[in-house]
Amino acid sequence: MIERIQSKILREIRKRSRRGVPFQEQTTYIERDSNWYEPLLAGPSTLMEECRSAETVAEVVKVLDLLTPDRFIEFNVAYYQAALKRFGARWKYADILTVLLGLSKQLRIQSYLEIGVRRGRSLAMVAAMHPEVSIVGFDKWIQDYAGIENPGPEFVRSELQRVGYRGRLVLVSGDSRATVPGYVREHPDAFFDLVTVDGDHSVRGATADLRAVIPRLKIGGVLVFDDICNPYHPRLRQVWERYVARSRRFVSVAFDELGYGVGFAIRKY
Repeated sequence: MIERIQSKILREIRKRSRRGVPFQEQTTYIERDSNWYEPLLAGPSTLMEECRSAETVAEVVKVLDLLTPDRFIEFNVAYYQAALKRFGARWKYADILTVLLGLSKQLRIQSYLEIGVRRGRSLAMVAAMHPEVSIVGFDKWIQDYAGIENPGPEFVRSELQRVGYRGRLVLVSGDSRATVPGYVREHPDAFFDLVTVDGDHSVRGATADLRAVIPRLKIGGVLVFDDICNPYHPRLRQVWERYVARSRRFVSVAFDELGYGVGFAIRKY
């Protein structure tokens, strides 16, 4: 019974996400056939509309309802629902979950890399929309991280099964400053459509993560960076600005009106 309900919810989310544009053609990139324009079809301002829409927030709630509840999920859902009740479709809000689900609704994602997996909530947003996406995730699996149990890789695998995921999942344990460079050295042909950096929140750690993954982001791929206005980690905004927002190889957008902020960028070259 529970599995039928889960399948129905996910089918409805995927059905709505396909409206208007053929799903397999949704990409930010087109092969260049002249030298007049850069090869991007859509910029961040186009994609952000979906990422911060009330409809996407409501769909995030449906995916969270499929996962094992914890205090963070309960807080998020209560916050979303309170705002939706008060402001309805007018509410504009974005965080890492809405951005990942919103991007996954609009783009063809075949390969996804994430630093900072924890309990798999953000992975679930991508996996719910793309059940066969190839995923590589990195985490130290610190126990009781932020006061919430952090059970580890097998728990994450079971969480993704709850959203119907059936793709190739690789979860790498350890400090991302060592494990990410190690992985890319061992897999020189690994490149990704979507990358999220949400791991070590120190300046040194976040910088190392960005520098390791940027060369492995495909042209036209999207990089997501969390907590750009987190008051407990105020220097993350400087890292984002220096390595992404002011870089000529990216076009970027950020949402910092509410919450801890999130930014994403599309790689131009």
